[in-house]
Amino acid sequence: MQYIAYMDIFETLKQRRLLLDITQQDLADFSGIGLRTIRQLEAGKGNPSVETLSRLLDVLGMEIDIRVKKPKNV
Repeated sequence: MQYIAYMDIFETLKQRRLLLDITQQDLADFSGIGLRTIRQLEAGKGNPSVETLSRLLDVLGMEIDIRVKKPKNV
């Protein structure tokens, strides 16, 4: 399993989209997410909901695994 830092998620999404030869418009159409939102996310702007991120990842054939850990000193 590959772990990706939050800030790298958007670049990873873009690289996957390009690898699959999917345009931003295609991704918008397939996911139901607005083209403007996709452009902003790929530019590293915005803060998508878990559902938005999940829909994009689904189209791109990727998965999300969110884990919350307690600090070690607690």
